[in-house]
Amino acid sequence: MYTPADMHHWQGRTDTEEGALARRWHERIKPLQADASAGVALLGFACDAGVRRNHGRPGAAEGPVMIRKALANLAWHHEGHVYDAGDVRCEDNALEAAQTELGRQLADLLGRGHFPLVLGGGHEMAYGSFLGLARHAELLGRKPRIGIVNLDAHFDLRASAQASSGTPFRQIAEACEEQDAEFRYLVFGIAEPANTEALFHRAHELGVQWRLDEECVPERIEELLDTLTFFADEVDWLYLTICLDVLPASVAPGVSAPAVRGVELRVIESLIDAIKATGKLKLADLAEFNPAFDHDNLTAKLAARLVWRLAR
Repeated sequence: MYTPADMHHWQGRTDTEEGALARRWHERIKPLQADASAGVALLGFACDAGVRRNHGRPGAAEGPVMIRKALANLAWHHEGHVYDAGDVRCEDNALEAAQTELGRQLADLLGRGHFPLVLGGGHEMAYGSFLGLARHAELLGRKPRIGIVNLDAHFDLRASAQASSGTPFRQIAEACEEQDAEFRYLVFGIAEPANTEALFHRAHELGVQWRLDEECVPERIEELLDTLTFFADEVDWLYLTICLDVLPASVAPGVSAPAVRGVELRVIESLIDAIKATGKLKLADLAEFNPAFDHDNLTAKLAARLVWRLAR
């Protein structure tokens, strides 16, 4: 289920003539050790069982490896430590066990002072990510107000007897109800044609806040940032989850459900920067990268750029 870091994936160019300022990620990242100083910890979620259950295009289980390979050669402009924390792998169809293990690993990373960045993998990871954050709060003896910001074309609030990539935020809502906690969920990039009336109705019932993809445009960025600020002001911790299908298929073809319209990268990056600036971001993940449908490693490079930005 859990496998330690395989550092063979971290290979790239070395500019020895340029000196220490020419370092790249593959030269700086280290395998996570038990006594490691606090830093950014990359944890893979090698799973697409939820995508299969949701009748999507399988292949996202190979996402973590390809993101690492794309990230390895990027220029190092960071401070602090960055670690490879290994992978949680879904064996056979044991999605629920994989989500539980992801939560356990994340609670451990958070407890040791790291900032976890999960590399996916299907968006079923979101439930495991939330489990980890909730477990961390429990171990601290705290009950923080947790706000979830999702950059996504879909609500992922689907009603289903089985967990899938379409159900994680409904599962989180149910977990919040059981814990007598408020479900705080904000989505940027919802594609109206890709979400049924039933999903919009459920989102309304659960008090979800959302902005449609057609509203998430550069000329309305201040309005979007105001929405984010008001949301962040009312929580103690933020969990950011990015489904790569929020971006246009022209820049993110390698996903389970490519977006016809999508949200421009500059808008996504502005939202990421604003979330980081709150000082409340505890955990982030990237979902739905599917190398089987990528072209020229374009989506891998996009995912790596977003990880690069989050880690900086």
